[in-house]
Amino acid sequence: MTTPTLTPLKEFSPDELSFRPLSPFALALRRFRKHKMALFGSVLLVLLVLYVTVGSFFSQGYCEPLGETLRGEAWANCNDTSLKLQPPSAEHIFGTDVIGRDIFARTIYGGQISLLIGISAALFEVFLGALIGAVAAYYGGWVDSLLMRFTEAMLNIPSLFLLIIGARFFGKGLPSINLFGRELTGSVLVIIIVIGVTSWMVLARIIRANILSLREREYIAASRALGASDTRIIFVHLLPNTLAPLIVSATLGVAGAIISEAYVSFLGLGVQGATATWGNMLDGAYQYLETSPWLWFFPGTLILLTVLGINFVGDGLRDALDPFSGRNF
Repeated sequence: MTTPTLTPLKEFSPDELSFRPLSPFALALRRFRKHKMALFGSVLLVLLVLYVTVGSFFSQGYCEPLGETLRGEAWANCNDTSLKLQPPSAEHIFGTDVIGRDIFARTIYGGQISLLIGISAALFEVFLGALIGAVAAYYGGWVDSLLMRFTEAMLNIPSLFLLIIGARFFGKGLPSINLFGRELTGSVLVIIIVIGVTSWMVLARIIRANILSLREREYIAASRALGASDTRIIFVHLLPNTLAPLIVSATLGVAGAIISEAYVSFLGLGVQGATATWGNMLDGAYQYLETSPWLWFFPGTLILLTVLGINFVGDGLRDALDPFSGRNF
């Protein structure tokens, strides 16, 4: 009878013994970094942000009607009709518009306003959607019924129709506002509010569905037993646990707001006055689709790239923040 030989135990290094599991944030970050299209979208968005910020330092030119060299937004609004509809050249690399303004400068400062509208409207949308969905789910009963019937009524009305009506009746005749040293027409604030008010409904239903399950958890019952107020339970315990849909909705909401602003500006109902946006730069460009394609090509391309980049990032965030995602990373 042979005696069995014992295999010596493997010796682990100190680094292997001190292994720590990844935190949820670190795990989400690793999943996001393996999402190639999300990384591409992130790089694209960084380049676009650099374009509308750093590009303003290179935006200058000689304004013939004023007889001086202008910089920044003043150069973007310089009207020189003798240079109208000039094709791209060394002096105006993106060409000029129908009244001789430099399109390169206007895409820079128009991009700042378009991104401002997109981000602000998305934050407004997230605030309304999260608040209404959380209150409806937490209190239930007649509060839930009332808020959800209102949400469904809003969903049945085309958001673009509401946006056009709101911009038509409230977007004109408002005083200008000063923001970070820039003079903005009052229609910018109206567009932000109208887009936010007409786009919160889907998020509210998602938040409601999540909180309906979360409110029955043990830690919520423990919070009530300890005397926590309803406000504390909603904003400290429930909403932070629905962070993933909030972040994804905010990301994709920026793209939706930029497109919505472009819709109404293209119809002549968006941001008014000298304030440029990528959307209102397209207003009237349809008359020159073949003769002056640079009028619509550059602002349209920037809108396209921005929306693509945001959608790629939003898709990556959705997969990275979802622990039950079926994607194979």
